[in-house]
Amino acid sequence: MLLLGAIVLAIFVLPFPWGIVAVVAGGLIDIAESVVVLKWSHRRRVVTGVEALFGQTALVTSPTQVRVAGELWEARSADALVAGEEVQVTGVDGLTLRVSRPSRAPR
Repeated sequence: MLLLGAIVLAIFVLPFPWGIVAVVAGGLIDIAESVVVLKWSHRRRVVTGVEALFGQTALVTSPTQVRVAGELWEARSADALVAGEEVQVTGVDGLTLRVSRPSRAPR
């Protein structure tokens, strides 16, 4: 409604050619802003779902469960899981996470 009022004012208040020029210029600026915002919002792919879990650090809550980002998941590991230690998510099998101890860089 406000946009319509601005267009009407630009056409009828400004002298003849300048009202139309103002409306066209405003429209072009609006289109340019939309294109810039659209390109800016697509600059990075959003990671959601299971893909977001890979590489995350998880806290072991029991020998078969870990907590990742506040959620409790069933977990499986080649090593025994000890409650309280941190592990890293390396894969997913259905609703069970595969985890391993994070590799430590040698000193």
